[in-house]
Amino acid sequence: MRSDKSLFRRKTIAAILQNPPADAEGHAPGGLERHLTVRDLTALGIAAIIGAGIFSTIGKASLDGGPAVSLLFVFTAVACAFSALCYAQFAATIPVSGSAYTYAYASFGELAAWIIGWALIMEYAVGNIVVAISWSDYFTGLLDGIGLHIPAYLSTGTQSAYQGYNAVLALMQAKLPLSQATPAQLEGYNIWNSAPVLFGDWHLVVDLPAFSITVAITALVYVGIKESKTASNILVLLKLIVVVVVIAVGAFYIEPANWSPFAPNGVGGVLKGVSAVFFAYIGFDAISTTAEECKNPQRDLPKAMMYALIICTVLYVIITLVLTGMVPYTKLGVGDPLSFVFAEVGLPKLSGLVAVSAVFAMASVLLVFQLGQPRIWLTMSRDGLLPKVFSRIHPRFHTPSFATIVTGFFVAVPALVLNMDLVVDLTSIGTLFAFALVCGGILIIDPYGRSEARFKVPYINGKWVVPLVLAVGAFLIFRYNGANNHEFGLDVSGQRGWLLKDEVSGSITGGFAHQIPTIVFLMFCVALAVLSFRKRLSALPVLGLLINLYLMTQLGISNWTLFFVWLLIGLAVYFGYGYQNSKLNRLTGTEATPA
Repeated sequence: MRSDKSLFRRKTIAAILQNPPADAEGHAPGGLERHLTVRDLTALGIAAIIGAGIFSTIGKASLDGGPAVSLLFVFTAVACAFSALCYAQFAATIPVSGSAYTYAYASFGELAAWIIGWALIMEYAVGNIVVAISWSDYFTGLLDGIGLHIPAYLSTGTQSAYQGYNAVLALMQAKLPLSQATPAQLEGYNIWNSAPVLFGDWHLVVDLPAFSITVAITALVYVGIKESKTASNILVLLKLIVVVVVIAVGAFYIEPANWSPFAPNGVGGVLKGVSAVFFAYIGFDAISTTAEECKNPQRDLPKAMMYALIICTVLYVIITLVLTGMVPYTKLGVGDPLSFVFAEVGLPKLSGLVAVSAVFAMASVLLVFQLGQPRIWLTMSRDGLLPKVFSRIHPRFHTPSFATIVTGFFVAVPALVLNMDLVVDLTSIGTLFAFALVCGGILIIDPYGRSEARFKVPYINGKWVVPLVLAVGAFLIFRYNGANNHEFGLDVSGQRGWLLKDEVSGSITGGFAHQIPTIVFLMFCVALAVLSFRKRLSALPVLGLLINLYLMTQLGISNWTLFFVWLLIGLAVYFGYGYQNSKLNRLTGTEATPA
């Protein structure tokens, strides 16, 4: 036996496919059961994509960018399409649970795989905190509409109420008028003061509905994939019917004058919605985590990813145009935009119907993400990077039992206390990071489109395509976004340099520190343009990689700082446990690929 001490030790595809070995019925003894067809997989993808994005975050994106946000959905869909092609080839090549984690293990090596696995926690588990809180807002509003009222201190996150309380208290202590406080801060202050006192100055303020729905969904996922897929299919059908009704009815209330100006805050305003818009799309890769439960993963996974992406993109673009056509974009900065616009045009019954559908829509998102995270932990545990208990399969339900419970705990408890502003951007960074590595992974395992997989990314010679696309992109960004939103001056630290000016507010958002992600991105552009020219790399994975990196630069240095803190925690876990316990320490030379 030979151990491999390299941080970049890789698993061969053959070794991955043998883990766990399949029996004659098509699944591992005591392992996961195969129930999913292409229809089920497509429904899971739609369930994950049409949720908090279309019922919640689309409002804030429209407020910032106006009707032009519909084009941002198209641009983001193109970025996701490049990534989806790469995911599809990996899924056809390595049809096992683990998603981007497994793909990175076969291409970049163990350290990159661990980082991806850790980042995916932000996509699935942390992202579900956002969905649970958003679901709670719709659910409590729905109950209020029928005369059932949950006390505000039992339907509000501790963080939101406490921050509002402190903000108003500070104004009082400074003897400043309370008119300087925001409505959210005043509401938080009132909720905190009206809540029962637990001990000292600490009050009982928790988001009980968010906690409860997470527990209920986790229980469903624990019971089995067959029950979960049935629930998902029903929920998807219901919300698709409602979305179609919203489009059909809303079309009669469109005022074309509301579409002018189309991009009121310029390209900068549109791009402010990147994180909210991208958050709407992050679910399509969750399909790949169910590979071991598909009846024919090599054929069905690629189809389902593309079907889900196309269907949801069309719906998102149409919904955005309908929303911004029904009411002025300046009114859309609300948490429930679809329900709000119908109330605005005098259709309260349809507004209530939308609120009901949102409850089901976001429950289905929770379901898919709660399915995905345990299966990634299951795969990491099989590789020795997490304790064996994470790969424990329930003898009756054939689900990763312990990992499912941990995922539920990881989502339910923070949903009690946090607000969702903190985690939307973090979720987008983690997802974009995973997408970028999946695109890069194709460039390592199949840079010239010669794979024998049942699905592969179409090969387009990138020698001239990539440099040309980058040149055109650089011109457009400078022409429409770069020249108009930078000025030279002193940043907050007193250093001279180019400062980024927010096109919407006109405020200066930072100096050199805020340019670091862009500078790193430009370095990648130059390097990949040279490599594509010299090595004739496949153009689509290269463009997918670059688009994801560009979207990452739009999320801001503060979000990157939080992401790197999260990454450091993950690296501490890896070097404290995973590195020494990795199965590649015990594999023979035929099972591992040298770094």
